[in-house]
Amino acid sequence: MPDLLDGLNPQQQAAVTLPPVSALILAGAGSGKTRVLTTRIAWLLQTGQASAHNILAVTFTNKAAREMQTRLTAMLPMSPRDLWIGTFHGLSNRLLRTHHAAAGLPRLFQILDQADQLAGIKRMLKAMQVDTDRFDPRKVQQYINQNKENGLRADRAETGDPWNRRMAELHAAWDEQCQREGVVDFAELLLRSNELLERHPEIREHYRTRFHHVLIDEFQDTNRLQYRWLKQFAGEHSALMAVGDDDQSIYAFRGAHSGNMLDFQREFAREHLIRLEQNYRSQGNILDAANALIGNNPGRLGKTLWTAAGQGEPIRVLEALDDQQEARFVCERALALQGEGQALSDIAVLYRSNAQSRVLEHALFSAGIPYRVHGGLRFFERQEIRHALAYLRLLAHADDDSAFLRVVNFPTRGIGARTLEQLDATARAHGCSLWQACTYTDAKPGGRGLGGFVTLIDTLREHTRGLALPEIIEHTLHASGLIEHYRSEKEGQDRLDNLDELVQSARVFLQDEHYVPSDDVLSDFLALASLEAGNHAADAGQDALQLMTVHAAKGLEFGTVFLTGLEEGLFPGEQSLNERHGIEEERRLMYVAITRARKLLYLSLARVRMLHGQTRYGIPSRFLDEIPPGLMRPAVTAAEPVATAHAVARPTDAATARSATPAWPPGMSVRHPKFGIGVILRAEGGADDARVQVRFGREHGEKWLALAYARLEPITAGQ
Repeated sequence: MPDLLDGLNPQQQAAVTLPPVSALILAGAGSGKTRVLTTRIAWLLQTGQASAHNILAVTFTNKAAREMQTRLTAMLPMSPRDLWIGTFHGLSNRLLRTHHAAAGLPRLFQILDQADQLAGIKRMLKAMQVDTDRFDPRKVQQYINQNKENGLRADRAETGDPWNRRMAELHAAWDEQCQREGVVDFAELLLRSNELLERHPEIREHYRTRFHHVLIDEFQDTNRLQYRWLKQFAGEHSALMAVGDDDQSIYAFRGAHSGNMLDFQREFAREHLIRLEQNYRSQGNILDAANALIGNNPGRLGKTLWTAAGQGEPIRVLEALDDQQEARFVCERALALQGEGQALSDIAVLYRSNAQSRVLEHALFSAGIPYRVHGGLRFFERQEIRHALAYLRLLAHADDDSAFLRVVNFPTRGIGARTLEQLDATARAHGCSLWQACTYTDAKPGGRGLGGFVTLIDTLREHTRGLALPEIIEHTLHASGLIEHYRSEKEGQDRLDNLDELVQSARVFLQDEHYVPSDDVLSDFLALASLEAGNHAADAGQDALQLMTVHAAKGLEFGTVFLTGLEEGLFPGEQSLNERHGIEEERRLMYVAITRARKLLYLSLARVRMLHGQTRYGIPSRFLDEIPPGLMRPAVTAAEPVATAHAVARPTDAATARSATPAWPPGMSVRHPKFGIGVILRAEGGADDARVQVRFGREHGEKWLALAYARLEPITAGQ
């Protein structure tokens, strides 16, 4: 019989060998929580305290459930089918299948995914003759799902005004349609199974008697309905074990309620709270930074991570001149690390916003460094970018059938599959493109059909003639309806940010020193987009650097982590500054980012960043000030022998920053008699040796100029 306690530290052993009582296991990052959870189950089985029939284990992903099953079968000779291990929705489905009659469902009910649900809602709205301009199908879908995730039926929804009353009626009509058709949407699974247990005491008591042990992973990510669902299994003799980390609760935007951990401790685990604080991932300096940072959050359950692995390297901090220098620094250091023997796949570049990836991807592409975007798509492969590029491709070449088909009915303009089939037949008969085939149909100018689409493209081509490339793209995004479409989506802000970044990518493209302007700048730009989207993608199994948002990085670890964009208003984000508890959640997100690194951690910010179509002048993130200065050192770049870092300005550091010249602040527009108009990036020196770094146009680039000789003139408003 294997010794399950071998290799466990005292706190892990205490959690695994608890008597059958409810407990909260506060598991810090890298503290081995999955091992503790699975070993606890194996311990209960091996010691005869429970059979597989008596255990319910809840995870958040199917991957986590499979990992738990794999680990258990490696520990003990058993079949994972004997255990109820799964996600909230997977286990809810199992309950509803078993008790379909009591739940009011047919035995073979079908589950609708998001796309099927949206199609069903559109069908319902059409049958009810609802004005979809006022009651957009996606907004109706979001309204219904949000109600269900909050445990609300239509009759309990807010009806304080005519719009909400109508939405509640549509919610009720949707539920009736689903019941009539014998289907359930994804959000219905958890709500319906919770109602099943609430309304049928005999079923509830059956499971309370059966499941002596209920174990929940990633408890900090539960929402209020999930916690309610879990409490249905808490009988007189049940032991609930919740494993989680309140410092890693980062999903409030999905409904996660960080207060569930405090509630669980008060309701179930007053006497049994175990802290797993020994970290097996990161070195000491990284953990000390994480501890200091998260200590600024009030209302924590509290823990302090530590390691036996030593302090390791100091954290490196780079204050780049702009986002492009920041990206070049990442490439430079990644190549150096690769040269020292570190795999690119063990290097991660993290960012707060998806839109930040565009500059990084371009730099990696230019440097020939293979990369993967984890948990998302490369910039030019994202849906909203591909739609925008399709419109631009039609402006450049109307006979592009692929582009035509992508956007002819996006956003929706009433062109159905039947119409497109007829158009395709016409094109084949005449041996022409779909665009040309429109001239052979009875499509009339204007309106919502093919004629309206043709008019839209013709008008776009006319209105953008003579405009600069960024203005062509900006006008197209608005006139096509893409901006309005994504504004209507619940989580459309990310897509809007990416569209703004597409406009900025055009500005950068024009300033690229390697670009030789031609007569068709739009086609040149589209060619670059195709190259960056289609080539240089890392092949399956190829060693590649990892790009991802901080949210996508949760649960992962890397030898080296670059955390970019540490500017106030970016990380922490602007929206969080105006939200109650917003900064606390952003700080938890920063804590997650820091604790992804095992050995090397780089923190970077840019003094000037182009993001969302605007020039931003960066102020260092408050989170940098919450990390003890002694843990950080300035990073060094090839571009500047000693790159000025945020840490440099601190009195405890060996280096000292030169005083900036207040009369020439970064961001000021200036005029030079030879180089023309530019923007100040940086100023330094005293009265006798003051100099400024100025970015001029593509022809002259960036230059350092001594103020005593430069003949610079500030440009004031109106000049």
